[in-house]
Amino acid sequence: MEETLAKSYLQKSLDEWKDDISSVLTEIANEYDEVAQELKVYSYKYGITKQVIQSTVNEEIIEKIREMYHKPFEESYNQLKEYIKDLEEKRRVFQMFIQKIDEVTKKETARITTY
Repeated sequence: MEETLAKSYLQKSLDEWKDDISSVLTEIANEYDEVAQELKVYSYKYGITKQVIQSTVNEEIIEKIREMYHKPFEESYNQLKEYIKDLEEKRRVFQMFIQKIDEVTKKETARITTY
């Protein structure tokens, strides 16, 4: 009887923790999707301005395009790339929590059922 209570308490605690971490993972996934969309937009903007610059001969216009668009787009693109790497790392770490919780749950379930 005590073993069953301990099992249910342990299982309940681990399940609650897993649910909490799963919600964090969902938030990370949503944020990742948003950042990935922004990254795609800036990738296109950066690529387009680069092509326009390469097709332009007037140095004054080229400098104006670089100043107004190309450099800011490049900076935003690079910042978003770094941010998405951070989100990937967060996702990996929190996914590791889920895996470890599942491993402990599996071991505990096996241990309890052998009694």
